[in-house]
Amino acid sequence: MGQNVRIGAADVSDAEQILKLQYLCYQGEAALYNDYGLAPLTQSLESLTAEFATHVVLVARLGDEVVGSVRGVVEDGVARIGRLVVHPRLQGHGLGTRLLHAVEAKLPGATSYELFTGHRSEDNLRLYARLGYAESRVERIGPRLSLVYLTKSAALAA
Repeated sequence: MGQNVRIGAADVSDAEQILKLQYLCYQGEAALYNDYGLAPLTQSLESLTAEFATHVVLVARLGDEVVGSVRGVVEDGVARIGRLVVHPRLQGHGLGTRLLHAVEAKLPGATSYELFTGHRSEDNLRLYARLGYAESRVERIGPRLSLVYLTKSAALAA
């Protein structure tokens, strides 16, 4: 199934599908931390649409359906990558890896890449470590959540 998925630039008209997918995909994270106020779950359509002006926004499509997404922006040489989501029925087939590699390739001028995930999100932490990301810092957000920031030199991205 994963081979039929195309990855490419998102269009603003994809914003609603991306937001719905983001909401679906972050339910597990919200349950893990018992926090349904996570930013990806409370983001507005207007806020997401505004990101198209400043961020590289990619989607993975299966036919007309958006089944994955990721976005990134380069700030002071650091490519900040976020909101990597893959539809639950397509997880475990390498689509997250493909999306991450695709967004890295679309963020020129970066000397390093940075992303973050929650401290209990073991699947995410394993994926990022396998792709060359190393923990750089931990930021405590609240009593139940700490964010683990991971970085990778752009020289390691192929």
